[in-house]
Amino acid sequence: MERQPIQVIGGGLAGTEAAWQIAQAGVEVVLYEMRPQQFSPAHHSQQLAELVCSNSFGAQSSDRAAGLLHQELRQLGSIIIAKADKHAVPAGGALAVDRGQFSQDLTETLSSHPLISLQRGEVQSIPNGIVVLATGPLTSPQLAADLRRFTGGIEYLSFFDAASPIVVGESIDRNIAFLASRYDKGDAAYLNCPMNREQYLRFWQEVCAAEQVELKDFERETAKFFEACLPIEELARRGEDTMRYGPLKPVGLFDARKGDFRAPENQAERPYAVVQLRQEDKAGQLWNMVGFQTNLRWSEQKRVFRLIPGLESAEFVRLGVMHRNTFINSPQLLQSTLQFQDCPTVFGAGQLVGTEGYTAAAAGGWLAGTNAARLALGLKPLTLPLTTMMGSLFEFISSASPKHFQPMPPNFGILPELSERIKNKQQRYGAYRDRAIADLAAWQTQSLLEPAAVSSDKESVLY
Repeated sequence: MERQPIQVIGGGLAGTEAAWQIAQAGVEVVLYEMRPQQFSPAHHSQQLAELVCSNSFGAQSSDRAAGLLHQELRQLGSIIIAKADKHAVPAGGALAVDRGQFSQDLTETLSSHPLISLQRGEVQSIPNGIVVLATGPLTSPQLAADLRRFTGGIEYLSFFDAASPIVVGESIDRNIAFLASRYDKGDAAYLNCPMNREQYLRFWQEVCAAEQVELKDFERETAKFFEACLPIEELARRGEDTMRYGPLKPVGLFDARKGDFRAPENQAERPYAVVQLRQEDKAGQLWNMVGFQTNLRWSEQKRVFRLIPGLESAEFVRLGVMHRNTFINSPQLLQSTLQFQDCPTVFGAGQLVGTEGYTAAAAGGWLAGTNAARLALGLKPLTLPLTTMMGSLFEFISSASPKHFQPMPPNFGILPELSERIKNKQQRYGAYRDRAIADLAAWQTQSLLEPAAVSSDKESVLY
């Protein structure tokens, strides 16, 4: 009997990774992406794996949670992380990419793979066969309705996510803004706009008073903000100093032009608050306002954000937007293999299943794609070691309390405790990393019973 292609719905990070892993296992796959026929409220291009918020994949160091997840994915042959490494731009201790080149490269690479068929157009219902659902937090209303039917009417949970403005580099006043990374970690890769107390208080007052875009009725009734991605105006309303203890914290940033702020004689030069901008592209032409997710009206964003020293003449190529993110109650629905409990031929991956962040989406795509291919090949689906960041993350979303389930980013708090207590945090995180990498290597040797099929397209297996 002829094997039917696996169907992957959604061409974001998770869907792109899933389709690649399926094809690399020698199984045909159809990847469905509704753009450009239909766009979500957050997308702007028709490229696969478009990064709609930040261009950062998080901390690069492997003794950080995101960095450990990067390393695990490199070890497993992730195409998302391979392309992120290829198109990296300076970002201090973070892995950030030129988002245009990153997405274009992935689109071209997948489109040229002989086992991947890229189909443009909306899928409105879950098809038969082996399927990977990777439609993201902005799943189209028609497919969302069918998914609700498919899950037996279990209600979605929802929160609001927002994208930060992007500024043209030439419009930033470099006489005011200075290059530095916090505590001098990595290259001096962030542009920093310092504020004195008077400037900060005026800015805070204007952010609090600025006019917001009104939410639609259905959004207003169900609005839940994700605490790790709060709009800047929501932070401002929580108190005068909340922004200064969040994205505008002034600690660890030193303007070499004015001497070391740490020296007693230079304490007066120390900024009261600092706005950071992170490089978006390799040429340094575009800069993202770090932590400035916002639902302010666009005219208000221009007015208020130009109160920031150094941004008085800022030219915005993208202003902040805010949209509803949707995710399923995974503890009620999914196994740690990312299979649906009541229909094991259907897999979920990405933000739709309640993982948070780009790297976690790629990780979910890797596992869902790998297991979908194994199912098609007659092999048993895999679960990853709980001592790895990937394994603990997927175990968490499949076993957490359904009543209080919220999106979970990678973090060391979900890993099993070490056999010996280590008080020093950096050493403890290093021990978590060493254990995870060693256990993942042993797991690969034992669990990946069949090597991935080598495609006739030599270019397609280089990553």
